[in-house]
Amino acid sequence: MSTAGSNPEYVIARVKARKNALYSEEDYRKLLRMGPDEITRFMEESDYETEINALGSRHSGVDLIEYALNQNLARQFNDLLEWANGRLYELIARYLRKFDAWNVKTAMRGIYSTTPQQKIADDFIRAGELNEPVLERLTEAASIEEVVELLEDTMFEEGLRDAYSDFEDTGVLVPLENAVDRAYYENLRGDLGGSESTAQYREFLDAEIDFRNLRNALRLAQSGADIDPAAYYIQGGSLFSEAQLAALVQDRDELVSVIRESKYGVELSQALDELEAADSLIQFERALDIVLLSYSDTLGTVYPLSITPVVSYILAKEREVENIRAIGRAREAGLSESEIETEVIAI
Repeated sequence: MSTAGSNPEYVIARVKARKNALYSEEDYRKLLRMGPDEITRFMEESDYETEINALGSRHSGVDLIEYALNQNLARQFNDLLEWANGRLYELIARYLRKFDAWNVKTAMRGIYSTTPQQKIADDFIRAGELNEPVLERLTEAASIEEVVELLEDTMFEEGLRDAYSDFEDTGVLVPLENAVDRAYYENLRGDLGGSESTAQYREFLDAEIDFRNLRNALRLAQSGADIDPAAYYIQGGSLFSEAQLAALVQDRDELVSVIRESKYGVELSQALDELEAADSLIQFERALDIVLLSYSDTLGTVYPLSITPVVSYILAKEREVENIRAIGRAREAGLSESEIETEVIAI
């Protein structure tokens, strides 16, 4: 990063080219008909060539797909930081700390489920600020408590320390995962400034926080754990207050009703119908992803020289990675094309 002033024109031009290179609907239609080995060959002929070639001697099938996706995601997002200067760099770096949150949760989930250390390390996405020595120590941690101790002097320290007693009481990771998300979003929204374009970015972040609170509330309601949801409420959204969330998590029907009557109700109507009918969060969470993508695209056209188009690209790239991952896993499991389509976000 240069210490020069922000350079949004240059960064947005590069981001636009990268976004145009993402897989199209027709590409996904092709992938739906492929097995894992065919998918890796298809990826090798696109922007994933570097990762497929580097990993192909050690992995194959779905493992090769997964590891190539994670490494490509990290490379693409580190490029953003290489391109950006000044204030724009700071905002992008702060947003990419979401992968620090991802890596922390990956380490905790790995320990919780006794996943082999190498698998945990391979699942990390190295696009945040936690450096390699820290990630190595997280991989080698023998307990959740050790992970919490390793994250002292990071933005996660206070929240994890406070949530650890709830984890001990309940035996579920929800309190710790929510604490990680809460720390990330509280750090993300601080000191954004007061320009008009930044105000629009803040509006987008508020929507993202609303959706995160929705996920957390519904997951807490479904988990049945005796956890105070207000303790893990993320400040900054506009849909719920802390007190409302604490009450609504005890009554999922009323929670769904509040969502229907909110500014997100129209976009999420079908997903809410499916949630009520199927008693499943999967389609609802995919609907949240689709709405957030659409919202970021809209703001990116209103303020094309702000960080919002960069965030829009980050979300679109994440969607591509998740779609390819879902198709690879589903093909390995022998699902039909129509079944796989339900696993893919908005194709």
